[in-house]
Amino acid sequence: MKVGYLWKHQRLSAVAKILLVEDDEDLASMIMEWLSNERHLIEVAYDGNHGMDLLKLAQYDVIVLDWDLPGMQGIDILRQFRAGGGNTPVIMLTGKGSIAEKEAGLDSGADDYVAKPFSIKELAARIRALLRRPAPTTSNLLQVRDIGLDAGKYRVTKSGVEVHLLPRDFALLEFFMRHPDEVFSADTLLARVWQSDSEASLEALRTAIKRIRKKLDTSDNETESVIENIPRVGYRLRR
Repeated sequence: MKVGYLWKHQRLSAVAKILLVEDDEDLASMIMEWLSNERHLIEVAYDGNHGMDLLKLAQYDVIVLDWDLPGMQGIDILRQFRAGGGNTPVIMLTGKGSIAEKEAGLDSGADDYVAKPFSIKELAARIRALLRRPAPTTSNLLQVRDIGLDAGKYRVTKSGVEVHLLPRDFALLEFFMRHPDEVFSADTLLARVWQSDSEASLEALRTAIKRIRKKLDTSDNETESVIENIPRVGYRLRR
């Protein structure tokens, strides 16, 4: 799948990191050029499936999401993203102009709605308005089954008893607990938890999961582990 990317390298820093999911390449190019001139870092996916993949790999300050996309529809991406706890502001781009369709987009979690054809200058203004909003807060207290995690105090408990984890294992467990029952590939976990760390490897991930299981599992049977291995797919934390 082709992914567009544009960053004005002469700029010292980006104002915001924006994901644009739009299958019209000409329109996407114009939006990218305009927003990059406002010092934003832009990543573009030209189909819904790849847009959903990018949302699992990285965090953004604003998402600009077309409704009609090849692969996965924009409204379905939005619903899945919100259901998974995603709270990034989302602007829907669409040629659907009826009140009912606008209601569907807003009720699914969109923060704003821009009907095609539109002025890119207006879109940029709406993005600036969303960026002025206070950042959403993320709870530091997580609970899945009998496992508790306090990100602020760097504390993990199992049935009320404190469990000590290495920093990388703590970060991996926190990521799983923020996305219970979601399946993530090894590559996604490495990208989200290890990021650009030179020690990132499949073996490092397996070793971290093994250490977490040793601390949290009540049985030596891997099939009953709190972290489930989905063969040839990835891992998930059982709720």
